[in-house]
Amino acid sequence: MTRDSDNPPRGKIEPVADWLQEVEFRRPTAKPAAPIWRSRGWWRWVAAVIVLLVLAVVAFRQPLADLIWPDMRVQRLLDDAELALKQGRLSAIDGTGARQRFEAAQALDSDRSEARDGLARVAQAAVAQARGYVRDNRFEQARQSLALARELQVPRADADAVADQLRQREVAHAGLDELMRQAGSARTSGALETALPLYQRVLALQPTHTTALEGREDALSELLQQARLAIAADDLAKGSALIEQTREYDAGHVDLPDAQAQLARAVEARRRDADGDLRRLRLEQALTGYRLVLAASPADADAQQGIERIAVAYAQRSAREASDFDFAAAQASLRLARELSPRASVVREAEQALARARQSQSRLGSTLPLRERKRRTESLLAAVEQAAARGEWIAPPGESAYDKLRAAQALAPDDAAVKRAAARVVLATRACFEDELRANRVRRARACYDAWQTLETRDAGLADARRRLSLKWIAVGDERLGSGDVEFAAQALQEARGLDANAPGLAEFAARVRRAQTGQ
Repeated sequence: MTRDSDNPPRGKIEPVADWLQEVEFRRPTAKPAAPIWRSRGWWRWVAAVIVLLVLAVVAFRQPLADLIWPDMRVQRLLDDAELALKQGRLSAIDGTGARQRFEAAQALDSDRSEARDGLARVAQAAVAQARGYVRDNRFEQARQSLALARELQVPRADADAVADQLRQREVAHAGLDELMRQAGSARTSGALETALPLYQRVLALQPTHTTALEGREDALSELLQQARLAIAADDLAKGSALIEQTREYDAGHVDLPDAQAQLARAVEARRRDADGDLRRLRLEQALTGYRLVLAASPADADAQQGIERIAVAYAQRSAREASDFDFAAAQASLRLARELSPRASVVREAEQALARARQSQSRLGSTLPLRERKRRTESLLAAVEQAAARGEWIAPPGESAYDKLRAAQALAPDDAAVKRAAARVVLATRACFEDELRANRVRRARACYDAWQTLETRDAGLADARRRLSLKWIAVGDERLGSGDVEFAAQALQEARGLDANAPGLAEFAARVRRAQTGQ
């Protein structure tokens, strides 16, 4: 409310209807905010950031400089390399040597000639360093410096000159005359294993030492004479070792070819003898012969195959012994077969035959009454016919026609019905073999053959059947190999080799299988 100055009051003041219009409402004036740059907290943060930046620049000044000015890094490497060269640190594993520094600079800038020139100076310094080491009789360090110089492609004449100095110094330092005296004394006393290394040491220091060359030649001649005597005494392993030792010392020795030829003839003769022993089933002698061959020639394939055939023969012997219930002998033969060829199929078959024989024996009654014996015999013969009708000649163990027949024979060996059944089974297995072979069913043909062989071990037709079955495995395996079935071909090769290791075409088939396996 305001006064009207033009109409002064006359004893009474009257309110005016719009008096609020004359009233002014004003907010109190706010205190202006201080500028942010005048805040102490703000300045503390700015100061902290500046300090961190300064510390980062100080800590990473070199990488930053290398990143921004790469020429500075190259120059620094060159300076470090020059310093290392002056200090004689030509090469260092930790990279601080002159060579490593110059190479690093060259990698960064291959156009600068300072690095190339520096490496050339390092090479010359290495030659000089090697000469100094030679004078000080520090031969190992001299060889290292000389190797460094050669790696840096120092002129060959300079390196060869230092190498000659090193060799001569080593000869003088080693006492070459004393080494020769010791070598000659050892050779005279027959200690060739001592003399030869001494001669070799002399020749390493002085390759043209005539007396050492002649001494080594004579010692090797005596060594080869010992080898010939060992071969003549049938000690092929010793003879082969002595010949190999001679070859290591001097592969061009004049007497070496004759000794090698004598060893080859002896190995061939021993292999032929072993083959003959195997054909006559003198398995122990054959095994000894093949092992002698392998001792002299570990890679002899014929000897390796001969040992596999011996394993087959032992397995077959085990099966025959098991059929006669001679379990101790069967187990011994089976153990030998396992040792020689643990993965051969014939070994697994011998194991099954032994198990079947034991099961058959366990079923036999030793004190059965006559009527019960007859009843069981008739039951077994009926089981033989049933198993034969199913084609179960050998397997499963205990239920096959062979097992049932063997049980019947054990119960009544003189029974006419049992003998007739045995004859029928033999004829049936032979017929089964021929039928399955003609049909190329090699696995079933093998089962029939095994039954035939087990029942009639002395049958004259077994050898021919064995050869024909081996050839059939080769033919079927080759056909499957052509269609890409390498796994079956490898199995066929193993079967054929187990049946007849000398079957025609076996070696060629084996080579094709190996090539296919390598190609896989």
